[in-house]
Amino acid sequence: MEFTSKRYDFRNKDADYASLADELNGLLAGEQDLVANAANTAALLFDALPDINWAGFYFLRAREGLESELVVGPFQGKPACVRIPLGKGVCGTAAATRKTVVVRDVHQFPGHIACDAASQSEIVVPLVQGDVLLGVLDIDSPLLARFDEADRRGIERLAAIFVAGSRSL
Repeated sequence: MEFTSKRYDFRNKDADYASLADELNGLLAGEQDLVANAANTAALLFDALPDINWAGFYFLRAREGLESELVVGPFQGKPACVRIPLGKGVCGTAAATRKTVVVRDVHQFPGHIACDAASQSEIVVPLVQGDVLLGVLDIDSPLLARFDEADRRGIERLAAIFVAGSRSL
């Protein structure tokens, strides 16, 4: 398979996210493997979105005798925290509440877990298939207030495409 990503400037975020959604649909077409689709989705987002320093997935995993937790999956960026308890940090909060969390300044978020000191803002979208929480899509930026309402809508749309095209493990 050959794939060439388009270039986006995100001056018109809604239009660029719509185009990126079409691109993601094409990229994931015919493949249902969760890990393969997560790897390609993270790579596409990291390449296409301006002013980000990390894009990737944390998947919900159960450990025998312990509570479920988020475990790092495919990503692009610096090495990441491997395990995040539900309800802790931005990722754990989004997973526990099953609601997107947009953080303008991670230093103001109570209990923020800093994996990359350069990160200043973050958006985390829960990945829900039916009524099952698969994990979260996490995107960090070195800029304060990088993510707005248009980013939330666009990234939630991309997360929905990922979930619809992937079979859980």
